[in-house]
Amino acid sequence: MITSLLVANRGEIACRVFRTCRESGIRTVAVHSDADANALHTRVADAAVRLPGTASADTYLRGDLIVKAAITAGADAVHPGYGFLSENAGFARAVVDAGLTWIGPPPEAIEAMASKTRAKELMGIAPLGEVTEADLPVLVKAAAGGGGRGMRVVRRLADLGAELAAARAEAASAFGDGEVFVEPYVVDGRHVEVQILADTHGTVWTLGTRDCSLQRRHQKVIEEAPAPGLTEELTKELHTLAVRAARAVDYVGAGTVEFLVADGTAHFLEMNTRLQVEHPVTEAVFGLDLVALQLRIAEGHALDADPPRARGHAVEARLYAEDPAAGWAPQTGRLHHLGVPDGIRLDTGYTDGDDIGVHYDPMLAKAVAHAPTRAEAVRRLAGALERAEIHGPATNRDLLVRSLRHEEFTSARMDTGFLDRHLPELTAPAGDPLAPLAAALADASGRSRFGGWRNLPSQPQVKRYAMAGEEHEVRYHHTRTGLAADGVRVVHADATRVVLETGGVRRRYDVARYGDRIHVGATALTALPRFPDPTTPRAPGSLLAPMPGTVVRVAEGLAEGSLVQAGRPLLWLEAMKMEHEVTAPVTGTLTALHAEPGRQVEVGALLAVVEGHAAQGRGEPRDQPPRTRTRKTTEGAP
Repeated sequence: MITSLLVANRGEIACRVFRTCRESGIRTVAVHSDADANALHTRVADAAVRLPGTASADTYLRGDLIVKAAITAGADAVHPGYGFLSENAGFARAVVDAGLTWIGPPPEAIEAMASKTRAKELMGIAPLGEVTEADLPVLVKAAAGGGGRGMRVVRRLADLGAELAAARAEAASAFGDGEVFVEPYVVDGRHVEVQILADTHGTVWTLGTRDCSLQRRHQKVIEEAPAPGLTEELTKELHTLAVRAARAVDYVGAGTVEFLVADGTAHFLEMNTRLQVEHPVTEAVFGLDLVALQLRIAEGHALDADPPRARGHAVEARLYAEDPAAGWAPQTGRLHHLGVPDGIRLDTGYTDGDDIGVHYDPMLAKAVAHAPTRAEAVRRLAGALERAEIHGPATNRDLLVRSLRHEEFTSARMDTGFLDRHLPELTAPAGDPLAPLAAALADASGRSRFGGWRNLPSQPQVKRYAMAGEEHEVRYHHTRTGLAADGVRVVHADATRVVLETGGVRRRYDVARYGDRIHVGATALTALPRFPDPTTPRAPGSLLAPMPGTVVRVAEGLAEGSLVQAGRPLLWLEAMKMEHEVTAPVTGTLTALHAEPGRQVEVGALLAVVEGHAAQGRGEPRDQPPRTRTRKTTEGAP
């Protein structure tokens, strides 16, 4: 019988496992890095143990320290969560050898499925051998790990050698294993998976299907259950293959078997020997607590002969602190407030007032809606996200809402290329045009009631705001009857709420201000000084750090005086488990280089200066922000 459980993880998944433990009467133990000393998962646990070392993702990869922490805190079981060590057979074996209960499959099962090539062999699938033109396009993949690392799409045979070498190097760096393989690239495929649950008595459940096709950088963004539009025959085939995979390795516990589906054909991808991030949609549809079932299975209990029946449809969206329009760049800072309407499940590792740092995955929360039909669930989730109060750094909220309402998604015609195809329209600047006025009126009403009033007519008050990448100037008046603005009737205005009427339609705006950052409903603005400060000029062509992070490397041979081409990679920053490639904004000469490997930089720090050839009459722009491309670099949440 489990009495005390340590979660070898952090953030949202640790909090989620602790919730089930509290309901089950099980004591909880958290582990944390220095950066996570006051994180939510440490505050909700009954006990917390510091893992010595740096404040980085690597801290949670020290299996020996985690086992020691479990013993020291008196835990008798360990749950790995997802990411980090969750699919590490060596860690599972160390937990078992220490006399602790491992909440997961046997180490041998993890080992068998850890290599994608070995997993395919178990399923009777052989990777491509010698690649010919007829095989193109193909996909180069790392045999170990995931998250898009060590993965390359090859469309020209001449590129295969270089892409194989690059994939091997990236896989070796990320996973310590440079093995890669080649398989056919499924164009316009859907990512479909089957949740399985197996006990130690020979019963294997298949808990429906999930569609996880909306992805960025090979990471899932929106997931749903069941996968829409599958025939009964294809669904049965997917379930049969999933059971075959589980029985091939004597699987125990929760796991997921993943496929690409195209033209009615299922292509086996891999088996994840852990709980998935998207497990809440399956829980909602089947009315189950998968973590509670993991614990029961680990204690030796048997599953019923058949799982419960599925009911309705569930959709989950991952809310990230990132800017999709800026290469998915992670965002950092204080999360002042996070709230969603009633009826929506919110799984998160943050609470109001927490800081979003640079060391870990930028996922803030998962929002889940459940309804009798797919259309109702999608509409409910989109509406809830649109009304959610997210006060803090920029997020992907607008992209999620637009994706959920996109005709291609609502008609279930999406595939894994959806975000790549539609990113410009999904990230087009947005914002309520009356939001700047509402912000100004709320600010004015919060001051002295007589502060701006004049007995005689005078010039209007003027405020400037940045909204959706553009500058907005608003004007208003103080009158004997209160605040007024041209073309708009001000029905009510105080420091937190403004009601405006235009064209006979009355709208309410909730306003929250945190320094210069203002949130008016779902619109975020930044208050600008009335007169810009002339004392902080920047040289044309300055490349500023788009986020806080660490310079991991500089392009080989790059030095002051180097000629660079627009789009050429100049340096790489690492932040939030992601590596961000900073490229030259223009073609020109590198006149200054302030970045060096190992240097930690804050957002806005000067990295380099490229003097564009426009300065020499060649007609190119001289001063543009650096472009960034992002990829995942270290193990963590998938």
